[in-house]
Amino acid sequence: MAYDVVIVGAGPSGLGAAIRLKQLAKAAGVELSVALLEKGSEVGAHIVSGAVIDPVGLAELFPDWKQLGAPLETPVSSDRFLLLGRKWSFEIPMWLMPGYVHNHGNYIASLGALCRWLAARAEEAGVEIYPGMAASELVLDATGAVKGVVAGVFGIGRDGAPGPAYQPGVELHGRYVMIGEGARGSLAKQLIQRFGLDQASEPQKYGLGVKELWQVPDAVFKPGFVQHTLGWPLDDATGGGSFLYHFGDRYVSVGFIVHLDYRNPWLSPFDEFQRAKHHPAIARHLRGGRRIAYGARAVIEGGFQSTPRLYFPGGVLLGDAAGFLNFPRIKGSHNAISSGKLAAEAAFAALQEGRGGDALAEYEEAYRGSRIWRELHTVRNVKPLWSRFGTLFGNALGLVEMFTTRFGGFSFFGTLKHGKTDAAATGLAVDHRPIGYPKPDGVLSFDRLSSVFLSNTHHEEDQPPHLHLKDPSIPIEVNLPRYGEPARLYCPAGVYEVLYDDQGANPRFQVNFQNCVHCKTCDIKDPSQNITWTTPQGGDGPNYPNM
Repeated sequence: MAYDVVIVGAGPSGLGAAIRLKQLAKAAGVELSVALLEKGSEVGAHIVSGAVIDPVGLAELFPDWKQLGAPLETPVSSDRFLLLGRKWSFEIPMWLMPGYVHNHGNYIASLGALCRWLAARAEEAGVEIYPGMAASELVLDATGAVKGVVAGVFGIGRDGAPGPAYQPGVELHGRYVMIGEGARGSLAKQLIQRFGLDQASEPQKYGLGVKELWQVPDAVFKPGFVQHTLGWPLDDATGGGSFLYHFGDRYVSVGFIVHLDYRNPWLSPFDEFQRAKHHPAIARHLRGGRRIAYGARAVIEGGFQSTPRLYFPGGVLLGDAAGFLNFPRIKGSHNAISSGKLAAEAAFAALQEGRGGDALAEYEEAYRGSRIWRELHTVRNVKPLWSRFGTLFGNALGLVEMFTTRFGGFSFFGTLKHGKTDAAATGLAVDHRPIGYPKPDGVLSFDRLSSVFLSNTHHEEDQPPHLHLKDPSIPIEVNLPRYGEPARLYCPAGVYEVLYDDQGANPRFQVNFQNCVHCKTCDIKDPSQNITWTTPQGGDGPNYPNM
């Protein structure tokens, strides 16, 4: 199937690109075919975000987005930032922070709901959207340029052979291919390696965001309330913190992000989140409520230094696939939409010139002159300062940094490097103390399996596992003695287990791929880089209703 443009991923970047392409085609009075592939069972099914949304990207596409009914219905009314100890909290005055990290003027919403609304606008414009179609392979032309993707392969059995319901999939060819898979996408990872897109950039950095959606009584609901915290239960050397947002129909979005450059291999981000909810500053917002949804997702954090080259022969990277999240703001959807718009404008101009399958360097040039570049450049040192100097001193330096870089981007630090990958930052088990986590109480804190149940995750069991071990011996022979096999702890879905026989001997590594919520932490954090996340059969995975 041939199209002018093929887009992989119906998140905010892919949808932004698709809509802008059709807007330009309509204005020019030309026909333009656009296909948009989504691996989730529907648009929004795999979307997880806080989310406090800056509407600036949406307004670039639809200046009248309010009149059109975009689902950004809860404006931020109150903005708090707390430093937590085990039993105390200290509110950091917002006036100490530069204005661009304040949340007034932003909206609390479900990013999944916004993506579904954008998908409806895209279909109205003539975009062909194919949900449940995982793009599993790249298609290259004779010169090695990307000319399309393979999507819709179904019915491969666990043994790798076609089963009775086998469908071979289809090649979708595009004059340009846009990759908007989000953080650590499988095709983006291949493209970055194949074309050396990261040769001039720092290693990419990530966090793991774990989120729950609660519905609470009227007595505790504060529409528009936003709270972020640093500190407990993490130690000063471990980056991360919580977020908590009130919106919609008495919903409270509560979550926790742990930076994946943590050293202690005994740490469990999921259990740190469950522990954090017991702090009075968080628990009071959940009192009398019930948990209705759960999800987890890698958060891209490298920023300006880690942005790879954005174009490759035949296509471009969009949104979080390129690393456009603004780290101190914890916001990326606005930049994702804007990146899709920039890519669409570059591709449309090239197509009008009769081009296709070449390098869209104009997209990179547009990015370097854009608001996205200025945002990321302004906050470029906040992440490396936190990583080097810890939560207290690192964030204090980061505040000073953000005030100075507002004026032309000048920094006394220049542009700091990240150095190690998150996997390489993992310390040896013998050098760290194991962490004893309390048992969940079933009221505020919960176990992994009951949480995965709320994510509506489903994978057809008779298919090859989409989590590949390069060497099956490494988990037990290397990771277990050296690192305590941290996969059983960093995975927020209970995918990885170390099991023993009745005598407590003969350990073996078990992969429960059916539990996977597609957070991709294992692909990022495994200290031996032995795990590769790939797309499962289309439509499989979580089914988030409003995350």
